[in-house]
Amino acid sequence: MNKIALTAAASLMASTAAIAQVETRTLTFENEGAQLSGTLYLPEGHDGSVLPIVVVTGAWTSVEEQMPSVYAKEMVGRGFAAFTFDFRGWGKSGDLPGHVRYAESPAAKTSDIRAAFEFVATLPEVDASQINGLGICASAGYMVDAVAGNDTVNRIGLVAPWLQNEHLVETVYGGSEGVAGLINLSRAAEAAGGQIIPASGPEGAEGVLMPIGGYYYDADRGAVPAYDNKWNNAGWEGWLTYHPADNGARLTHPLAIVHSETAAIPDGVRAFLSGFAGEATLQMLEDVTQFDFYDNPEDVTRAADTIATHFKS
Repeated sequence: MNKIALTAAASLMASTAAIAQVETRTLTFENEGAQLSGTLYLPEGHDGSVLPIVVVTGAWTSVEEQMPSVYAKEMVGRGFAAFTFDFRGWGKSGDLPGHVRYAESPAAKTSDIRAAFEFVATLPEVDASQINGLGICASAGYMVDAVAGNDTVNRIGLVAPWLQNEHLVETVYGGSEGVAGLINLSRAAEAAGGQIIPASGPEGAEGVLMPIGGYYYDADRGAVPAYDNKWNNAGWEGWLTYHPADNGARLTHPLAIVHSETAAIPDGVRAFLSGFAGEATLQMLEDVTQFDFYDNPEDVTRAADTIATHFKS
């Protein structure tokens, strides 16, 4: 692997991008028989010329109005068009097969990203030779798998990537017994036609996927009106048996990663890069939490600078 390491103190000059003035267009596209809802972001008053584009995807349980929208606007401010969308089973998009909603499905989300790449390549505002993918948190693994072997895509960037393997899954979810228990819960929920619980709640709340308060629970941050705030326990098995940290060898596209030792599972980044043989830029910021990467202006700016510079290389 040819890796360029960037430090927080001396990585890039401060961003010169002004706060983006954007115009948006609601668009729909299809994948595997379902209609997906998305948004195209362009500079305000765009003259119709073609632009490079970034397809932006977000964390688990998220909708496009959350962190994908934040980074889409950042990309527009740096000279790109951007596209966000709701995955099948979430937000404004259609259901997963079997009319299932709110189930985290790595296979389905990877397929949706591939369909999004194919869709944006047809848009008259887009330079089809300059299509890039940006995955945030859980969708980083999906983005890697959607880009791997995909000649439609030029470059890939990951921000605060949640890249897990079997060891990290057991570390996070209570060891082998904890994982087995959640897989049993998943199978029971699937047999019952689904079991929906709140995705976020206050710290210590019971019966909630993320009882931690913060981003998803704060109306001034991620608890936007469009957020479903739901989780289907039937999705646990697919999520826990998905190991994207093992998938580095699949990817040959130039890669940039922005992460922090104080964000979620940085060991997953190291595991992924150990198997990646291509060109990689890694920026590890100091003292940045996972949620900071979603919407804290200073940290978003630094991450967006690195990713945009990579896409323009």
